[in-house]
Amino acid sequence: MNNKPYQRSELIYKDKIKKIKDSNIIIFGLGGVGSVAAESISRNFIKNLTIVDYDIYEVSNLNRQLYSNYDNIGKKKVDVLKENIKKHCKDTNIVARGEKVTDSNIEGFFNINYDYVIDAVDDVKAKLAIIKYCRDNNIPVVSCMGTGNRINPQMLTIDDIFKTFNCPLAKKMRKELKRLGILSLDTVFSKEKPVETVDKKLGSTSFVPGSAGLLLASYVINKIAFEE
Repeated sequence: MNNKPYQRSELIYKDKIKKIKDSNIIIFGLGGVGSVAAESISRNFIKNLTIVDYDIYEVSNLNRQLYSNYDNIGKKKVDVLKENIKKHCKDTNIVARGEKVTDSNIEGFFNINYDYVIDAVDDVKAKLAIIKYCRDNNIPVVSCMGTGNRINPQMLTIDDIFKTFNCPLAKKMRKELKRLGILSLDTVFSKEKPVETVDKKLGSTSFVPGSAGLLLASYVINKIAFEE
């Protein structure tokens, strides 16, 4: 009997499965996008997974964030995700960092060599700190742009950030990245024009953020498996 938890993935990736199993990945942001990315990445049974988020679960998270439920309101997202991931991922070393990312502390998150970095945070300053550190240190990174006010997950795609459109967050990021001299960045974004909401508040669905998280996870795992 084959008791390897990755046996079905091994049928697809064959000898590349070792590269996946030996990989180290860090995910910044565990909201509607990042929580799904973390769950999907974890089911590839990698060596080290670091998850970073300073926030707690609130009622407004219930419509889209993995593991958000009434029992977890007020609990730290990193603690809840670590506990749940460990139930199916016993051999992966999972590090939970309940801290906010800033320019001054970004280096402290990189105490091991990561094969890939996933940026799923909303804050522009935090995104820039993550991306700049990765570029300065030649660490592969993929970043997610806005998924709020969208209703069609089929409009999500992966492209260079300077080819993005219909995304206010990406527009801000392009300006700031140019200022930093960063002229390319692999990005998940939606081609869909955002839906207008009452008082211009940011709305969300259960399916667009999660689909973006799955795109991030598939992109990273396939990059690790197939790129030399």
